[in-house]
Amino acid sequence: MQRHRDDTSVVVPGIGAPSSVACLRSLRPRGVRTIVGSESRSTPAATSAYRDEFVGLPDPTTDLPGYGDDLLSLAERPDVETIIPVREEDVYVLADRKGAFADEIATPWPDFDTLRRVQDRIDLFDAADAAGVAAPETERLDEWDDWDRETIVKPRYTVAAPEYLGPTFDRAEIGSTEYQRPGSRPDTAAEIEKRGHVPLVQERIADPREFGFFALYDHGDPVATFQHCQRRGWEYCGGPSAYRESVHIPELETAGRALLDELEWHGLAMVEFLRDPADGEFKLMEINPRFWSSLPFSVRVGADFPYYYWKLAIDEPITSNPTYEAGIGGHLLRGELSYLHSVATKEYPLVDRPSLSGAVHDVATSILRYPRFDYAVADDPVPFFQDGVNLVRAWLHSRAGSDRSAGAPTDAMAETEPPDDGRAESTETSPSVDGDATRSIQTDGGSRSGSRRP
Repeated sequence: MQRHRDDTSVVVPGIGAPSSVACLRSLRPRGVRTIVGSESRSTPAATSAYRDEFVGLPDPTTDLPGYGDDLLSLAERPDVETIIPVREEDVYVLADRKGAFADEIATPWPDFDTLRRVQDRIDLFDAADAAGVAAPETERLDEWDDWDRETIVKPRYTVAAPEYLGPTFDRAEIGSTEYQRPGSRPDTAAEIEKRGHVPLVQERIADPREFGFFALYDHGDPVATFQHCQRRGWEYCGGPSAYRESVHIPELETAGRALLDELEWHGLAMVEFLRDPADGEFKLMEINPRFWSSLPFSVRVGADFPYYYWKLAIDEPITSNPTYEAGIGGHLLRGELSYLHSVATKEYPLVDRPSLSGAVHDVATSILRYPRFDYAVADDPVPFFQDGVNLVRAWLHSRAGSDRSAGAPTDAMAETEPPDDGRAESTETSPSVDGDATRSIQTDGGSRSGSRRP
């Protein structure tokens, strides 16, 4: 139901990722009133000069039904035109209750049946096969038997939710993606118990560069597209995006569109690929059906997706063909610090660690060449400083947790702050039959949901 008014508003969930702030900076200058809804007043979006109103919401990682209820209450306000999904929990509750939201606001997101084909990776790889899009060999953990290969263990689902995990969803920790050393076999029963479902095993693609195909679709038709290559993640093995460059690769466009066309997609999508050095093919990793953490970079190089999303929501055409500039780089500064910290202090199996001096040189050179930053902008500086405060708090919290765990043995993993895109990253070792540990990783777009606490 469309309600065109002079004071129309948009609801933007406030999370730790820069995507929330990017939406405010895009839409508020165009006269759209912005409402930030979050479980935390310390979200950088709450401090933005482009935020008009803040509304407290339940934490969706601990109260997903209550979060959906409160989003629906916001949708019932006469000024609210639409809601922007910026994390997996957002799009899950919006799609699950799409009929109720459609009675109140514009709903430029998929229906739940379509969303499930994306958030359930088994269904997603079936769709990729139907679309002729390549993917790594993938099977359920209890079906995989070739442990001499380089593999990763990853969740089947991208969010812990009742439709996927059943009534005990709020007690499950679906976990993150983990490297598996060749010759070691994880304890299947322990993994299933820990994650609340049977996870997946996937052959490892050796090239760490991640390629993203980003799109906004209108009932099966592309409205705008964009591509980038992630050059550095939060860890030297990968992770959320620290540094990326805009690209235009026809084969990437073909693969991304083929998959979204097969899904008859509607709404936002980041389709993540790795390029297999064995054959040069782009191979599907996953789809993120919401705004991505590196959204400010997309906007800065000319792909203003929040504005396109808003135009789609209010049923107005985009008057010019969306374009962007290829060959441009951009950074998340806290991600660059995390990358350097990983080079200096961490060790990952199967991934060669770069030299610290070389890593520092690469980071410094790219910052000097491409001084574009996700948070740090002259006309809205406070979110950058708030993000820095949050980073220090997270570090102090993790240090305190380490001190406690050193003094008292426990089987529970110490809680840490999630990374900037709202996903908790575990660095614990996973149980394996022969005692050879695995280590956790994450990909930029990957949606390894934060742990669910009872």
